[in-house]
Amino acid sequence: MLTLSRDLRSKSFLSQSLQGKSVAMIFEKPSLRTRVTFDVGIHQLGGWPIMMGSSESRLGEREPIQDLARNLSCWVDAIVARVFKHEDLENLALFASVPVINGLSDDEHPCQVLADVLTLSEMWPGFAGKELVYIGDWNNVSRSLWQVCAVAGLKFRAICPEGYGPTKENVDWSSNPDDVKGADAIYTDVWASMGQEHELAARVETFRAYQVTDELMAKTGKSTLFMHCLPAHRGQEVTDSVIESENSVVFQQAANRLPVAKAILVTYMGVAEPLERASKRTIASRNTPNKKAAYHRERL
Repeated sequence: MLTLSRDLRSKSFLSQSLQGKSVAMIFEKPSLRTRVTFDVGIHQLGGWPIMMGSSESRLGEREPIQDLARNLSCWVDAIVARVFKHEDLENLALFASVPVINGLSDDEHPCQVLADVLTLSEMWPGFAGKELVYIGDWNNVSRSLWQVCAVAGLKFRAICPEGYGPTKENVDWSSNPDDVKGADAIYTDVWASMGQEHELAARVETFRAYQVTDELMAKTGKSTLFMHCLPAHRGQEVTDSVIESENSVVFQQAANRLPVAKAILVTYMGVAEPLERASKRTIASRNTPNKKAAYHRERL
């Protein structure tokens, strides 16, 4: 996938690979990077993105998810969905007969972390001996980072306040905000994700000691990259001086969202050489009549 992403930086490479194909875009959450990169990527590959309206994008409200999935499968070749509930994404994938790409859910953000790993592969000759430290709230981004680091062979450690760290995952983590020594990259995210805005005031007090500052970066004891999935709340989880520093790669991460989006599209829409199929909880899912029938029997 990373090799294909690098190749797809050239607009001429596979430039018409999605010719005649359409992709439905369902966005329950606001989006800049995911929406624009998939929209631009589909166009650059010769396809046709269809942005669903606000009423159709609220899964399960206007009509049941299983009906929406079946209808879209009659007309489009893939679905990109950015949702709140991961369960809704899985149900969409269950009933769709076309690939469903996870543009973000409350559990995971796989498109982002592929771009993150691509960025690190451009900064370092290899991942052996390298460590990425995530500091902040244990959320969809940090969970996906932990997963992708395990696949890529990159050491991962999390630093989270008590009560905001991993609960089910077997993750190396601590609650000491100064425990960053030896980190080759420090990654952070907003303290209150979309849907948690009402908790922000309380979270600011809890997370204040976990702000990424120049002083915290210096505690690694080495030249350390700074990463953020964006949007950033400057002055909260990170200071201006860190995000604008020469060690910051946040805009390189953002730039890499486009070739990664294109690589995901051509892979799961059957254009690129097939890769080992990822699980439904990572990137995409295809469905079979037997799977749907079993689901119906269970519901009945």
